[in-house]
Amino acid sequence: MKGIRVYIDTSIIGGKYDSEFQKASEIFFEQAKENKFHLIISALVQEEIVAAPEMVKKFFDELKSDATLIEVSEDALRLREAYLKANIVTKKSSNDALHVALATVNNCPMIISWNFKHIVHYEKITLYNSINILEGYQQIAIHSPLEVISYD
Repeated sequence: MKGIRVYIDTSIIGGKYDSEFQKASEIFFEQAKENKFHLIISALVQEEIVAAPEMVKKFFDELKSDATLIEVSEDALRLREAYLKANIVTKKSSNDALHVALATVNNCPMIISWNFKHIVHYEKITLYNSINILEGYQQIAIHSPLEVISYD
């Protein structure tokens, strides 16, 4: 049985190689292998990984085999535009809004991210969910790995 569907953004994959986030990232990915989480990865993540260091690219390639890959859809692009119009983030951070939109339109109950500026921030989460409701979507939980991993 696959675990809870969680959308992971690019920061989570790179977090495995960041000294600040490494331990929690490794536990998160271990628990995903144990089927606590079913990873949802988007074509946007795939596109952003191209600029990543080789070790991150290699890890991403390993992850893909157990994850579900979703495409960027017109619905997600429309929802991203609603987020931008609401000034949740600026156009410069539109990919961050697109990550949230992709997770939302693909019915992922949760996004896991290390992006505390544009995604995992209490003010942003409330705003994303307000727009989701206005646009006819469910609210989405947005967390860092520290909030979702099981501790022994």
